[in-house]
Amino acid sequence: MAKAVASALRDGGYKNGLIVARNERAGRALADSLGYRWQVELGDERPQMLINVTPVGMDGGPEAGQLSFDVDVIKSADTVFDVVAIPSETPLIVRGRAEGKKVITGLEVIAIQALEQFVLYTGVRPTVEQFDAAVAFARG
Repeated sequence: MAKAVASALRDGGYKNGLIVARNERAGRALADSLGYRWQVELGDERPQMLINVTPVGMDGGPEAGQLSFDVDVIKSADTVFDVVAIPSETPLIVRGRAEGKKVITGLEVIAIQALEQFVLYTGVRPTVEQFDAAVAFARG
């Protein structure tokens, strides 16, 4: 997931990425392949966009109720993105909303993937309203 998200950002024009990964070999290789920097920890960095691509916050996991970033890091960001889909309102997303940040949930990612698969299979692109209704339905 980290490779997919980081590649999409690079392809979308984000040139100053920072990959934070505990695994030096994998983290450094991903960062190098995209022209991004790598660090083992976030440290004093305060990125505008925070993206969690770990299982931290995922239901059923050992870190289900935990935040993937410190609160001060979340407060300094503009956008909070968590790829974890279950629950769609992870601790990171809940905190990001509470801080008034733009948030992107894992549920939204799944919905977009499903939309594109639907288009590929049927040749029909649902309207924005239909897509929004499907996402709202999935939220329960």
